[in-house]
Amino acid sequence: MVKYYIEAMSFIDILSKYENFDVDAHCAAVTGRQVERTLAKRGRLDEHDYLALLSPVASGYLEPMAARARDVTRTQFGNVILLFTPLYVSNICDNACPYCTFAHQHEIKRLHLGIDEVRREAENIAATGIRHILVLTGEARRKAPIQYIKECVSVLKEFFSSIAIEVYPLATDEYAEMVGAGADGLTIYQETYDRAIYADLHRGGPKEDFEFRLLAPERACRGGIRAVTVGPLLGLAPPIRDVFLAGLHADYLRITFPSLEISASFPRLRPLVGNFEPRFSVSDRDFVQYMAAFRLFIPSAGITVSTRESASFRNSILPLGPTKISAGVNTSVGAVTGEATEPQFEIADDRSVEQTQKDLLAHGFQPVMVDWNHSLCR
Repeated sequence: MVKYYIEAMSFIDILSKYENFDVDAHCAAVTGRQVERTLAKRGRLDEHDYLALLSPVASGYLEPMAARARDVTRTQFGNVILLFTPLYVSNICDNACPYCTFAHQHEIKRLHLGIDEVRREAENIAATGIRHILVLTGEARRKAPIQYIKECVSVLKEFFSSIAIEVYPLATDEYAEMVGAGADGLTIYQETYDRAIYADLHRGGPKEDFEFRLLAPERACRGGIRAVTVGPLLGLAPPIRDVFLAGLHADYLRITFPSLEISASFPRLRPLVGNFEPRFSVSDRDFVQYMAAFRLFIPSAGITVSTRESASFRNSILPLGPTKISAGVNTSVGAVTGEATEPQFEIADDRSVEQTQKDLLAHGFQPVMVDWNHSLCR
């Protein structure tokens, strides 16, 4: 598998290998004995092992899977959890994604922050102790061009040690410009790795281009970004297939760019404006199984768990793989500077940064506010 990754020109080469592969049928044929052999394995797991851990029969082995994931996580990361928060600076979007409140067809309040407003939002967030920020925009290059995002990043670096971006896909040289402005991380969700379902969900807008989005993490890595988070939005497509391919995506990036920090996240759909309902259900038990399987497949990868999950659930899964969680979250634009817009989605965990820190300590974990400082690493 490693050799195949190295010889691939891009992740499209990896994905093409599985375009006609029936993941569900393969997983349905997995036996308990295969799962037991995988859990007993002490070397590097391959993609077949990963599929075995994602299979329905592996759900019956969730307790030993979770115990192994806990041990691997503690060995790799100790008991630290990094805290970050998102900052939404614009909800103007040219896409028609039915699963997102910001989609252009929804009649919601639209807001685009000026640079002074971004500064005030940053000051408010920094006052909570947060030092890792994720800046987000809708996908409307006409309204939030590269220069605007660079100006936002330049302001944010006055307040934060690490600045990640979650914006529309960029070209390699544009990612390099973002790095030059002070950004060091990228979060970008493929939403689903199923081309047909992706095409059905993205009819209109720049997000129609499946492959340009798929290759964005690679362009960012070549542009100098030091940390990348990828993943699907669970509920849009068959979840086992999406989690499997997201794992292969993260692993390809890890091997192709060995000096960089690679992470994955598996957010579940939450209520939003409109009448879109998840096409596939993902239970709490499913979520734990997928996360534990990913942790065992790539022990060194980061795992982000957002406030789409409840406080009690996030607390319960802390030992099993997460390395980064969001806190003090508001998914609206203009929370500080004016009347906030409708949130991108309803959060399930509304704890403050302070309360999240207290809860982490109570569960035996060390909340970390800074693990990277752009000003010291230049």
